[in-house]
Amino acid sequence: MSSTDIAGILDNSKELDRLRKEQEEVLIEINKMHKRLQATPEVVEKPGDSSLSRLKLLYTHAKELSETEVSISNLLLTQLGALLPQGQPGQPRRRIGKGALLHPIVTQLIHGDALPPNTMKRKRMKTDSDISRLSPSLRNQLETFASLKGEQVAARVTQDDADKDEWFVVKVIHFDKETKEFEVLDEEPGDDEEGGGQRKYKLPMSHIIPFPKRNDPSSAPDFPTGRHVLAVYPGTTALYKATVVNGHRKRKTDDYLLEFDDDEEDGSLPQRTVPFHKVVPLPEGHRQ
Repeated sequence: MSSTDIAGILDNSKELDRLRKEQEEVLIEINKMHKRLQATPEVVEKPGDSSLSRLKLLYTHAKELSETEVSISNLLLTQLGALLPQGQPGQPRRRIGKGALLHPIVTQLIHGDALPPNTMKRKRMKTDSDISRLSPSLRNQLETFASLKGEQVAARVTQDDADKDEWFVVKVIHFDKETKEFEVLDEEPGDDEEGGGQRKYKLPMSHIIPFPKRNDPSSAPDFPTGRHVLAVYPGTTALYKATVVNGHRKRKTDDYLLEFDDDEEDGSLPQRTVPFHKVVPLPEGHRQ
């Protein structure tokens, strides 16, 4: 484990802590606004009153804080996953439940739960504040995402309330540092796509996972045997949950040997080879 690895993990952990403190401050502000509106609901009808606009800004701030925390949490999972000791083949692994690493505010926001006005529990936020106010760790992350223009990445194209997650290989067209939103192109849509043409998506940071660089094998996590991952199914541009069968790659450039879920043939799961640059950590709470 290098000092650079440790420093990166510590920086991202500090950033998560900072986000949570900011989210608690926003929650306090939301509760104050709701108490005021409950006590004097007629205030919103007065000319010049900005209560509802202010509340909308607070919720917008909460949503952006949520997406930022999910993105940093996924990055931390990647960093920690690469450093964890290898497990024994066949050893059962504990699955990380949805929101296990996230503050409860984020969990509710991700699920899209409706919150009663009198409780307003744990929604997270961040305004489109000046980038210069962000921590060095988050600024570096934004720069990294901006540099992905023209690159292929793994993208979840389904909404948070969908029955299952759908991940595809897409090409990054643009990343907006202010809105923290990607514009991506699905270059090879499936047969069921309306019109049969290429399709564009606008997605938050939390829906994007960069692939390891093909020309830089050191950027690929060394997943141990038994680890669950998300990988491109051979011959397609879709990613599915899979389990690492052989984590003992002699070289970083070697392919992974994987077993994909729901890929049963003749009563068993076939083992398929997938290039290291088409395998990423399994996102927390993945639904398939």
